Amino acid sequence: MSNNFLNIKSLSVKVDDKLIINNLSLSIGRGEVHAIMGPNGSGKSTLSNVLAGKDGYTIVNGAIDFSGEDLISLEPNERANKGIFLAFQYPVEIPGVTNINFIKTALESNRKYRGLEPIKPGEFLKLIKEKSKILGIPEDRLKRQLNVGFSGGEKKRNEALQLLMLEPSLAILDETDSGLDVDAFKIVADTINSTRNKDNSMLVITHYQRLLERIKPDIVHIFVDGSIVESGGPELANEVESDGYERFGDAK
Repeated sequence: MSNNFLNIKSLSVKVDDKLIINNLSLSIGRGEVHAIMGPNGSGKSTLSNVLAGKDGYTIVNGAIDFSGEDLISLEPNERANKGIFLAFQYPVEIPGVTNINFIKTALESNRKYRGLEPIKPGEFLKLIKEKSKILGIPEDRLKRQLNVGFSGGEKKRNEALQLLMLEPSLAILDETDSGLDVDAFKIVADTINSTRNKDNSMLVITHYQRLLERIKPDIVHIFVDGSIVESGGPELANEVESDGYERFGDAK
C-alpha cells in the first residue's frame, strides 16, 4: 500500500472560465511536510480552497484521492471530519459566534464522526486554556466573536489555536505567517512545528523563507501558472529568496 495519503492527479481548475490550476499532480505521504512557493496569482490559494471544498471553483479534469477516498465527492464538513484543516490566508469574521463555541462545535463534530464520546466541559476548558497559553492568547479573547475586530496577527494565532485543538491529519496552511510581527511569528511557527508527527502531514503555502527555515519542510515545490515547475529540498527556498522566480518562468 502506498504511503501517500493525498494524491492529486492531472488536476485542472477554472474560476469564471479562467484556467487557474493547470494539469497539476502532487503526492504527499503520511508524516511529510511539503511547501509550495510561487508568485502572486500562480494558483496557490486556489489549490488550498479546492482541497478544502470551497465553492466557486470548477474542476475541469483530474482526481484527488485522500486516504483512499475520492475527495472531490465529499462536502466541506466531511473533509474536515476526515482530518483536513485549512488555515486561511485571510481568516473570516463570524459575528454572533464566539471563539470558544466555534472551536467546541468543530471539535465535537470531529469526535462524533470518529465515534468518540463528547468531551466533558471541564476537560474542554482546561484543554483550550492550555493551548491558548502556548500561543499567548488571553482567556478573555476566547469569549469574543470569532475574529471580529481582531488584528491580522490575532486572527493567525486563532488559526493556530484551531490547529492545536483539532489535530488534523492534513493541515493546509495558506500563508499563515503573513501579517505577523516577529514575536507572533516565532510563536505561531513553533506551534505549527510542534504538531508534526509521523501520522499527520502538512502543505505549507508561503512567500517567505523564514517560515521554512523554522518548519523545515521535506519537499519544496515551485508553483508557476497553476503548475509545479520544479521540486526539491530547502535549497529551492533559498534560491527564491535570493533570486526570485525568474529562472522558473515568472519574474513577478
